[in-house]
Amino acid sequence: MSNNKNQSYKTGGIVIIDFGSQYNQLIARRIRELGVYAEIVPYNTPIEDVLSTRPKGIILSGGPSSVNDKNAHLIDKKIYETKIPVLGICYGMQLTTHLLGGKVVQGKIGEYGRSEFYKETDHILLKNIPEKSTVWMSHYDEVTQLPQGFKKLGSTKICIAAIANDEKKIYATQFHPEVAHTEFGTQIIKNFVIDICKADKNWNLSGYIENEIKKIKEIVGNQKVILGLSGGVDSSVTAMLIHQAIGDQQTCIFVDTGLLRKNEVETVMKTYAENYQMNIKKVDASEEFINALKGVKEPEEKRKIIGKKFIEVFNREAAKISDVGFLAQGTIYPDIIESKSAKGGPSATIKSHHNVGGLPEKMHLKLLEPLKELFKDEVRKLGVELGIPKKMIMRHPFPGPGLGIRILGEISKEKIKILQEADAIFIDELYKNNLYDQVNQAFVVLLPVKSVGVMGDERTYEYTVVIRSVNTTDFMTATWSRLPYHFLDWVSTRIINEVKGINRVVYDISSKPPATIEWE
Repeated sequence: MSNNKNQSYKTGGIVIIDFGSQYNQLIARRIRELGVYAEIVPYNTPIEDVLSTRPKGIILSGGPSSVNDKNAHLIDKKIYETKIPVLGICYGMQLTTHLLGGKVVQGKIGEYGRSEFYKETDHILLKNIPEKSTVWMSHYDEVTQLPQGFKKLGSTKICIAAIANDEKKIYATQFHPEVAHTEFGTQIIKNFVIDICKADKNWNLSGYIENEIKKIKEIVGNQKVILGLSGGVDSSVTAMLIHQAIGDQQTCIFVDTGLLRKNEVETVMKTYAENYQMNIKKVDASEEFINALKGVKEPEEKRKIIGKKFIEVFNREAAKISDVGFLAQGTIYPDIIESKSAKGGPSATIKSHHNVGGLPEKMHLKLLEPLKELFKDEVRKLGVELGIPKKMIMRHPFPGPGLGIRILGEISKEKIKILQEADAIFIDELYKNNLYDQVNQAFVVLLPVKSVGVMGDERTYEYTVVIRSVNTTDFMTATWSRLPYHFLDWVSTRIINEVKGINRVVYDISSKPPATIEWE
């Protein structure tokens, strides 16, 4: 962050115009990794708003539609006359061609996945890119005729793949430079952002902390803040940041639903209440949740019951605190993007934290969301800078309904205890074998299935559990983790030997898609 108090980190960055691409967040993250602020806005944002932060560059994203469709997502052509450099990616290249008088047609064949890109001329956009490299394609339409003033920079065997108009500072690639599969994609983004746009490098997390602490103090004043602390990354970092700003003016309400990980209550209270003297109100509502879930088997019904009960408990406890003016939430930037995405149409609604959905309307409090400009990886880095132990901040995602959706079928105290023990063993062994940080999400699922086994020469009839571990970069797609056989063997042995009620362990080797990461 710049030390110039008159300059916002939002000024002098890059605006990404969203046409519904699944890779938009990757574009923004790649740019932020360069120390430059990047913001995503819907395609129908008025041009005046796009230009309001005086961006140094504009990127037109990919998207699922065709520029030749009757209801194609278009933009005001004035954006090309601003002298601000523009980079079109995939749909963005086709849109630029279409609007400026070139020709886009449906190709004879589509081009999806890896492809070979051949650079045909030296150009600043392709600086430090070899004559031949691997790129990631995802298109059916293709550019067949360039607009006036444009030149071809490179191609694949199927289509024109990079173009430029240096006079108007307009550039485009048919491939996706933001995707890791594009061999020199980061270099291309750097060439555009740094060399062509000369964007301001005023984005860093140390500056963000300083800026947000000052902002929180100014906004809150002498009022009180409440926050639903779940122990997850987003709520924990939010709590820590606000605590550094206003101390005991913040009260964190930590609800023990009875559906948390083994020793989670003790871990959270020790980490935050004891180590950092945070004002945390622990509420043991486990009996309420378990009673409310009796006899319920359907996963969506379980989710609704858990969510409704959480709001009920949180409301009850929050009402005991006087002079509260703000509800703090761990909303992060992807939540904002999802609520305003071109895919679902523009919306002013901000997605609520999964644990406190509906609370703002019910409690008539002002929202305080200090992480709403950050991506998940940035939130984790921020947490480390704030002093939260790395083991806590780098933990795998844990669902809002907790173990309630990792126990398939009806929930009981016995099943919760069985799953907590089995899951703890799996995670413990991942840490011991230096595998935890090599996978992105790992957990155990308890099935509503019993099978015959033999233990100590006696017949058993006990539960089956599933070990699940996946590798992913964005959680939209995932592959099952290739954990070593000897490791899986030992985990299975430990679970069966140490957890009463389990006699069979299986390993889930399904990827997403077609499966999901969680089972419910």
